[in-house]
Amino acid sequence: MTTPPAAHWPVRVRGALEDPLSRWLWLLKWLLALPHYVVLLFLWIAFVPVSVVAFFSILFTERYPRGLFDFNLGVLRWTWRVSYYAYGALGTDRYPPFSLKAAPDYPATLDVTYPERLSRGLVLVKWWLLAIPHYLVLGFFLGGVHAGPWSGGLIALLVLIAAVVLAVTGTYPRDLHVLVMGLNRWVLRVAAYAALMTDAYPPFRLDMGGEEPVTER
Repeated sequence: MTTPPAAHWPVRVRGALEDPLSRWLWLLKWLLALPHYVVLLFLWIAFVPVSVVAFFSILFTERYPRGLFDFNLGVLRWTWRVSYYAYGALGTDRYPPFSLKAAPDYPATLDVTYPERLSRGLVLVKWWLLAIPHYLVLGFFLGGVHAGPWSGGLIALLVLIAAVVLAVTGTYPRDLHVLVMGLNRWVLRVAAYAALMTDAYPPFRLDMGGEEPVTER
């Protein structure tokens, strides 16, 4: 179980804070994002059996089938774009695309390096046993189900504070944004690890900021 330096991290999360942002649009984003939530519900239902098939493929061949990998990565990308637009960050007012493909021109991006080989031994334990410490931390970050406007976790609380400041001043606090990005980056690294997409164990640290860090912290 290795932890590579951040410069070579296989999971790369970006979230560019757009300026200006509407003072009041965030009040309606739960409604505007509703079509995405419906589609994502079905995508996540498909995500589970795809991951099961990938599990057995890795167990017997040490490979994550590329088509399955691209699908699950697409679900994570779509989820991150909607979360960044809505109540996972409120970092942009640009409506997310309905697409599993990469959208490099969108303010929120997610990439995971495709692994040529994955450990047969780790696939048996990393998604539950090895990830348990991270699940405990993520429970604090996310609170309840992280789909509605506010789920009660730390991320939701910070985003709510940012929304109130935005409504009063017209500006999203940049210090809050870098912290929210660090928390979301942690969540997405663990999500990719638990989804068997990498053997790189997520670090217990906040890599804050809109851009992925380029050096070890």
